[in-house]
Amino acid sequence: MDTSLSKSDAKQQATEAKHELKPWIRRYGRIGNMAKGTVFVLIGLLSFMAAAGIGGQTTGTSGMFRSLASIPLGEVVIWLIGIGLIGYIVWIMIKIVKDPDQHGSDWKGKIIRASYTVSGLLYGGIAFQAIKIAMHAGSSGGGSQQTITAKVLSQPFGQWIIAIIGAGIIVTGISQLISVITGKFMNRFKKSEMNEHERHLAKNAGIIGLISRGIVFGLIGFFLIQTAINSNPEQTKGLDGALSELAQKPFGQWLLGGVAIGLILYGIFEIIRGRYEYMSLGK
Repeated sequence: MDTSLSKSDAKQQATEAKHELKPWIRRYGRIGNMAKGTVFVLIGLLSFMAAAGIGGQTTGTSGMFRSLASIPLGEVVIWLIGIGLIGYIVWIMIKIVKDPDQHGSDWKGKIIRASYTVSGLLYGGIAFQAIKIAMHAGSSGGGSQQTITAKVLSQPFGQWIIAIIGAGIIVTGISQLISVITGKFMNRFKKSEMNEHERHLAKNAGIIGLISRGIVFGLIGFFLIQTAINSNPEQTKGLDGALSELAQKPFGQWLLGGVAIGLILYGIFEIIRGRYEYMSLGK
């Protein structure tokens, strides 16, 4: 038996037992992680189909939800994802306020909390988008990212704000790659409750998935910095734009297919994480 694994689990379990969440909050947070994972699985599947030339498309969350809405029971699935993502946002808010991972209140802890805030806003927007489309209230037009960017650019220091956001997204992408190199991405799992197959699946899916997500984040951040430098909102690209850009490179369909598989695996990693992540309030 892996003694280091046992000690790590014992420490986490002691903290969790002492600072337990309300059961319904913990369950809702787990559902939220699974909903987040489902979003990435679906986007990855559509992108892989596009790379293989069998009818998919490189799309962000809005396009994915619209594709899902066109199939039988698709709107029910969108409702479930939207409501589930609210659970993920609740857990993000708990992480910001209560610091269950004990990052502390120094500059590093504040940066981590700031990244949680951005993540909460991002997934809040996705949840709103899902519920809006499920209610038949979504518009058919795109370009919302460009519209928001144009509004920010028109403000004082707007270019700096966009550049800082872009740099922050690149840093997030790099942190994904670092977590793979160090192996820390598995630290929050209840490994003692997982069987060998689940541990291997979570680890392997996490490695490939986090690398793919890191690459996509790097591209999105790069496009935002380009937008800031040229003060041109048309250069703003979200997830769909980053995937489309990959497809246009030499061997682009292969690159897109590889990243798409990575996004599917990242989604699977998040679904497993929803089941086995430690969820306690910490000290």
